Amino acid sequence: MALTRHFKETIVSRVKSEPAFARALLEEAVSLLLNGDPETAKLILRDLVNATIGFEALAGDLHKPSKSLHRMLSLAGNPTMENLSAILVAIKKALRVDIQTVVSPMTV
Repeated sequence: MALTRHFKETIVSRVKSEPAFARALLEEAVSLLLNGDPETAKLILRDLVNATIGFEALAGDLHKPSKSLHRMLSLAGNPTMENLSAILVAIKKALRVDIQTVVSPMTV
């Protein structure tokens, strides 16, 4: 199911006006990556790029074509760890946040 333009505009608006929401989205994307759901994580990262630095600026920072970055963060995208790391660093910088990881023991 495709997201409506209204929904995407709401995400952009909330990211720009609510730092806690933006930070929570970034933390969720990292958590999803670490827990085996890279598809959803990439879509959240795509929304964060759109709401913060934009794909053109990100392309300039990473010296990659913006179309390649769009593909990387699509459902079918397959970014390398190097590219994914660079995207996360750029988003962290744009949001002026750090990612804190919490490791908890698994329950059996």
